[in-house]
Amino acid sequence: MKLLHVDVSPKGAKSNSRALSRYFVERLQAQSPELQVDYLDLDLHPVSHVTGEFAQATYTPEEQRTPRMQAVLADSDRLCEQLLNADALLFAMPMYNWSMPSAFKAYIDAIIRTNLTYHFDEQQNVIGNLTRQKALFITTRGASLQPGSPYAEMDALTPALRAAFGFIGIQAPQFVNAEPLAFADQAAREAGLAQAYRDLDGVVSQWAGSVVTA
Repeated sequence: MKLLHVDVSPKGAKSNSRALSRYFVERLQAQSPELQVDYLDLDLHPVSHVTGEFAQATYTPEEQRTPRMQAVLADSDRLCEQLLNADALLFAMPMYNWSMPSAFKAYIDAIIRTNLTYHFDEQQNVIGNLTRQKALFITTRGASLQPGSPYAEMDALTPALRAAFGFIGIQAPQFVNAEPLAFADQAAREAGLAQAYRDLDGVVSQWAGSVVTA
């Protein structure tokens, strides 16, 4: 199995989301030595935000694109190929102001591409091209957004991720959310983080049982 592992947090060694994703990969590798990992750090290698040139190039038929258009789309083409070549996807990020970091939004805008990660059928229905990939999203949140909490209705991150990746074919994404990691007492923070590690152990067991050589 080839795993695409994407980290987003700019906090480096101090990042909880990076620590959680690293733990997951290490545990999965321990149970599946044949696992191949393709790693992308969006803090060290940020994706450019959409420009007018990019938008024009994406909506120009491939055979009509100029060399300049091809150059503008080159990074996006590479990111789409990276996704399509993976068997499983791991994305780790903090929640910023109830949603995703802008670095990951730029990534999403680069990978939702007509005739690459999705296409239209004869009836003009959208068909996602990532139907064989499984996906895990690890998110870290300062507050608890669980049902019954004061912020339960303010989670704009989970539905946005489901919508964007569902559009390109991800059928049943899994989520491990570490919360509350800031706006709570020390005991609650430690309990939230410990629960996230336990949840990751469960996903490792699921995924390790389905590993195939890529």
